[in-house]
Amino acid sequence: MSLNFRFAIASDLHIGLPHTIPDHPLRFHRIEISIANFNYVIDQLSQLDIDFLLIPGDLTQNGERENHQWLAQALAKLPFPAYVIPGNHDAVERQATDRSIGIHDFPSYYQKHGYDRPEGSGPEVDSQLYYSCSPLPGLRLIGLNSIFYGEDDKQHYTGRIDQTQLRWLRKTLMEVDSTDQIFVMVHHNVLEHLPNQTKSKLGRRYMLENAPQLIEILQSAGVQFVFTGHLHVQDIAYDQQANLFDITTGSMVSYPHPYRICRYWEDGEGHGQLIVESQRVIAAPGWPDLQQMSRDFMGEHSLRFIRRLLTEPPLNMSEAEAEPLLPHLRHFWASIADGDAQFNFAHLPKPVQSFFEAFSAQETWDNNAVLDVSAKRRA
Repeated sequence: MSLNFRFAIASDLHIGLPHTIPDHPLRFHRIEISIANFNYVIDQLSQLDIDFLLIPGDLTQNGERENHQWLAQALAKLPFPAYVIPGNHDAVERQATDRSIGIHDFPSYYQKHGYDRPEGSGPEVDSQLYYSCSPLPGLRLIGLNSIFYGEDDKQHYTGRIDQTQLRWLRKTLMEVDSTDQIFVMVHHNVLEHLPNQTKSKLGRRYMLENAPQLIEILQSAGVQFVFTGHLHVQDIAYDQQANLFDITTGSMVSYPHPYRICRYWEDGEGHGQLIVESQRVIAAPGWPDLQQMSRDFMGEHSLRFIRRLLTEPPLNMSEAEAEPLLPHLRHFWASIADGDAQFNFAHLPKPVQSFFEAFSAQETWDNNAVLDVSAKRRA
């Protein structure tokens, strides 16, 4: 079957009605413009002929009921289908609290956005946090849940896909028509988007801790495209052995406030392309030059993070050694978030130079890319 369709990606919306926004001086995200940015992007997408929208998690700031309700109502009014999955901010604890929904309440808010259930299905199916659907003939979309809780019902800081879900995924993939294209959406990163991300204390919290197990399942099914969020950066990672792309999209509430518009085509023989283009929100209430103002804001608020990179392994610098270097690295994380970063820190001490320059993009495809579709399908 030949395919030709367009879709959009908007991730980590962090929707927050004014009375739900936390008053925290070190808050990194600009939640106060979350609704304005969402409305701007929807207005732009509504002028395009797109077939559907993907939202890979962190729909709300901290799982507040009224924020989920607001977004569910907004999605119901869209002129195109939208598909969502939960992120770590969408249910802070396993059970509902006075400030957040419980994780198994999530599907009830988004029944028309991936979580459509057969009529008469029981409570166990109704609260299932993963799904398989067909946005278009010839396309299968699988939404996974990577939010994991410990025995104390507190959320684990890394992502994990439980064994029940993995068994369901194997079975579901076996039942998909062998000629269908398969897209997978999951909140936590499946592939590394930063150097040694799985080994870094700061980086691995954004990773799926059992990613190798998931990759093996996806590879055996010929899945090529995974769409993730959580990291708040624009990046495309590729695993050549698994022939798998992990396309992660930055957050709507932090620099560079991006969203993606993608076109997929296939010629019926299994050959085709996924063409990825990125756009940005350029203005918001109180932020007339959103891009520059937000970049400066991120530069100021990321200095604590840069200081940790300097003082923790492998650099292990003292606070006194690290402090004079901070102004030179002020825009480091903003450049990472922007995608396609290229660094030259020749003026810094050699170990520091080597460490930070290693974050330069190896391929300049984080924002705009033409990715070849393989003819390979499931055996």
